[in-house]
Amino acid sequence: MITVLAVLFLTSCGGGSSETKTTSQQEPAKQEEIKPAEIPGLAAQLELGEKIYNEKCIVCHQADANGLKGAFPPLANADYLIEDIVRGASQTLNGSNEEMIINGETYNAPMTPQVETKEDAVAVINYVLKHFNGFTDDQLLTMEDVKDVEINPIKL
Repeated sequence: MITVLAVLFLTSCGGGSSETKTTSQQEPAKQEEIKPAEIPGLAAQLELGEKIYNEKCIVCHQADANGLKGAFPPLANADYLIEDIVRGASQTLNGSNEEMIINGETYNAPMTPQVETKEDAVAVINYVLKHFNGFTDDQLLTMEDVKDVEINPIKL
């Protein structure tokens, strides 16, 4: 309690020096001027994709994107994904209840929709393609690629 009163007394008096008062008044202004750097274009999209992957996909597909054999399919080096990356975005948006054969292994666990927007679907698929499959920037999905993907309404 004494410490709190001492701090209140010193701050209300300005510490006995006008120089301290000026410095303390300028510090908040400096803090307000500091803004996080904006990450342009693809880098921002991949950062978003990584965030989505870590929040929603990692539980089933694992940190290395190799999935769990027989239960959850791999996304790393997955022939099913690489054959049709637009389908991957669609499944991320709408989920999937179909049986899939991925790298010779059958998977039939349902996947619920993971994202709500095409932008998020493209971001997470591009993160998976680049980070786990070695795709180059010019091989990644664009919004133009998914323009015809329909988002199914969620049925309650």
